[in-house]
Amino acid sequence: MNEEKMKSFTSYMFHVMEELELEERFGTLHVYRYALRAFTGFVGGGEIFFGALSRRSLKLFERHLRDRLCSWNTVSTYTRALRAVYNRAVDAGLIAGEYRLFSVVFTGVKSEQKRALKAEEMHCLLDAKELPGNIRQSRDLLSLMLHLQGMPFTDLIHLHRDDLRTDLSGHTLLTCRRQKTGSELQVSVTDEAMKLINLYRSTDPTSPYLLCFLDGKLGGEVVYREYCRQLRILNYGLLKLASYSGLKVLKVSSYTARHTWATLAKYCQIPEEMISEGLGHSSLEVTRTYLKSFEGGEMAKANQMIIDYIYSGKKTMWSRA
Repeated sequence: MNEEKMKSFTSYMFHVMEELELEERFGTLHVYRYALRAFTGFVGGGEIFFGALSRRSLKLFERHLRDRLCSWNTVSTYTRALRAVYNRAVDAGLIAGEYRLFSVVFTGVKSEQKRALKAEEMHCLLDAKELPGNIRQSRDLLSLMLHLQGMPFTDLIHLHRDDLRTDLSGHTLLTCRRQKTGSELQVSVTDEAMKLINLYRSTDPTSPYLLCFLDGKLGGEVVYREYCRQLRILNYGLLKLASYSGLKVLKVSSYTARHTWATLAKYCQIPEEMISEGLGHSSLEVTRTYLKSFEGGEMAKANQMIIDYIYSGKKTMWSRA
């Protein structure tokens, strides 16, 4: 790293963003750009030096964002981005750093609206009939994410052809790395999920992607922009789906399948460690140091319990027997 990259917080953050671009981590790059832009606007423009980051300035930045009607989760997103770069500079030995500098600002997550649905509400969405094509597609993707253990849309749309395989016992599995955390996620594919995968499977033999939503010929940040476009299409379709089905909920989005899967799993008394593993949370890397990983058959059983609960309304309690 040259002296120019070490000169200021601004130049160092640009250096970090260059690395993110090379690593094709465009989601994180997008957040860092907006966080730097927001903080630069707050201080009045120009170059920001490391000394400008103090407990007082960060607290005022937080108030500045709230005064502009930013949600607490937006505040947290920006402050966590600034913290990540600041801590990285400390780790690199560029600055001495101040202990718990960011403890004065909000860096958590607030549940500002209900994202999980009841079993009967999800059934209502998935059972909706006579839908226009774009809304039917959103319904199908919601169903597919639910059948795949609440798989996030970003992981679903980036699935590769070779992520889908058949094991020695003849079971169809999806094994992939989570886009957000890099942790491994393995899902047993139900018959209904396989039907939906085949319905939206990519027909381009040159594309690396399993599904048809991303163009395999695109690369770099263009792929990220196309993912964002597909996400907007999905969320718009899900809002319309709620209206078509007569469901009185404030918002249905790409998060709904994931939160509903986790919530219903808890209602069925499935162990929290198993729920965490089913969702592919990175915290499992810690959990696995003292807990045995669950067998694929047990995870498939848990997933099927949740699906059955949604479609039949009959709740089964988890049993390891």
